[in-house]
Amino acid sequence: MEYKGMKSATEIPRAVPSSASDGGSQTSAPSNVLALTGPDDSRNPQKSGVPNALVIGPTPQSKGINDVGPPGKSTALISGIKSSERYSTSALMERIPSKWPRPVWHAPWKQYRVISGHLGWVRSIAFDPSNTWFCTGSADRTIKIWDIGSGRLKLTLTGHIEQVRGLAVSQRHTYMFSAGDDKQVKCWDLEQNKVVRSYHGHLSGVYCLAVHPTIDLLLTGGRDSVCRVWDIRSKVQAFALSGHDNTVCSVFTRPTDPQVVTGSHDTTIKFWDLRNGKTMSTLTHHKKSVRAMALHPSEHSFASASADNIKKFNLPKGEFLHNMLSQQKTIINAMAVNEDGVVATGGDNGSIWFWDWKSGHNFQQTQTIVQPGSLDSEAGIYAISYDLTGSRLVTCEADKTIKMWREDENATPETHPLNFKPPKDIRRF
Repeated sequence: MEYKGMKSATEIPRAVPSSASDGGSQTSAPSNVLALTGPDDSRNPQKSGVPNALVIGPTPQSKGINDVGPPGKSTALISGIKSSERYSTSALMERIPSKWPRPVWHAPWKQYRVISGHLGWVRSIAFDPSNTWFCTGSADRTIKIWDIGSGRLKLTLTGHIEQVRGLAVSQRHTYMFSAGDDKQVKCWDLEQNKVVRSYHGHLSGVYCLAVHPTIDLLLTGGRDSVCRVWDIRSKVQAFALSGHDNTVCSVFTRPTDPQVVTGSHDTTIKFWDLRNGKTMSTLTHHKKSVRAMALHPSEHSFASASADNIKKFNLPKGEFLHNMLSQQKTIINAMAVNEDGVVATGGDNGSIWFWDWKSGHNFQQTQTIVQPGSLDSEAGIYAISYDLTGSRLVTCEADKTIKMWREDENATPETHPLNFKPPKDIRRF
């Protein structure tokens, strides 16, 4: 690449030896000259007469400039040197500050309680709107209700004949909903502690479940690649939202369009028009199954987690914002975000990573410790959720335990400094 005003190596006049110059002495002044061998002298530089001289900087003595060539051409060469000096160094370039948002400092999270009681993998979790208890569903086919403050067992509900994969508690009624691999979706009345309705229609296991915040609708997704919309009171299937090519494994719902968002093993995320039961748009950014999604509690945005990346999208249009700045390098089964902008993701290998929502910076990486007597391979996170205040985090794990986490009160920005480097290049896909 040639800069403006710079002559090519072949055009630069050959340096005249000092012995051939008129009355020149044998010793010449030192100069900044880069010798380029010609095409025929590359093998034996000693045989070559005069190398092609490429001047890369001003010479120390001003009178040495005339030694480079005939006086007529020296002025053009000097102007070429000056113009090349303007472009040659990157050290003089102005440093542009990164426009990437600096992450907010968050205290690291630590485990403070382990609850055991289930006899199988703990697969699902939901919190009560009053924030006094939470329920967990397990592969032992039971649903257990626990006190948040003490971690004590309050109640065990039986009725499913396969593992319980999805749970939700209604904010408007005294109902809890459960779904499982037995194709059943059940509505439990928590005043009588028994099943009052069942919703029949799924052709295979039901993997995820959500309750609409403002309308009496229930959404379930499963292995039959369909998200079904149920009227809670009449048990009628209002819509079968079909369009995915594989298992629907994550779903969330919101009061305004798109009211239903589903993630699937076919790597796509779909926005649904609940009035007509049709797809509004499809996001194809992920390369692996979208097993977990989390809606931000106050912003109009959501994050989706896959084995390739965790991505953030805007709502309602679904514009891609950015990837999180690290890769967990495992299957991510669960994800949750609180009001403070702390995202927690749980991996199939037992890793729990904490992220800053705004910048996508990963500020903590922890590894769950399996219950004594369990295999190391039973370190796996299947469900993760914050309580309603966002100050407690609960993980449901493959070692049959439930673990509770909270922020370290003693941590300060001095004891746990922020180690953040803004990204140089952002993958826009």
